Amino acid sequence: MKREILEAVKRWYQYDWLALENKNGVVVSEAGNDPKVTSLVYITAFAPDKGESVSSLIANPAPGAPVPPILPPVDGFLFLDREKFAASFAADVRPPLAAFMGNSQVPRGLEALQGVVSETAWRSKPSWYLVATDDEMIPPDAQLAMSKRAGSTVVEVKGSHAVYVSQPEAVAHLIEEAARGALAAGKEKAATTAAAN
Repeated sequence: MKREILEAVKRWYQYDWLALENKNGVVVSEAGNDPKVTSLVYITAFAPDKGESVSSLIANPAPGAPVPPILPPVDGFLFLDREKFAASFAADVRPPLAAFMGNSQVPRGLEALQGVVSETAWRSKPSWYLVATDDEMIPPDAQLAMSKRAGSTVVEVKGSHAVYVSQPEAVAHLIEEAARGALAAGKEKAATTAAAN
């Protein structure tokens, strides 16, 4: 199943950079190895290293760190508690929209949390990372640690885990910055290759 997902992502993203929101950092870290991808963008996401999974990254939260309101699995799928969804996931989103997001959430397969990264793209490609400083799903300190380990260009934005909904301009700006960085790196590589020939 993991291979099928990666192949689908490769078909969808025919660009020089790969940006996915917070649930898909594992996918970015693995699918970003595709030769067509030259840079990565993480939006309040997990940025696992080789051998890590979401489960391993959330196994030992720091004392006092927020704990996501994940309900016990049902038929192999996980949901966030709807009553706690807005406060933990979308605290800076308008209440009616946050309620809709909580009521319409897509279940996350329990197996997805166990997916282990086999080759980490950020080890060989530049990355950008948006840290949401009020995130109650992935603690900001954890985001900063993962982005530092990845050598990412970091932008901090005061926002919740749903910062891509509450502040789409900040997210778009970071993606534009990454695209400009990828373009500049591509031009530099082309110039170096031409000079060598």
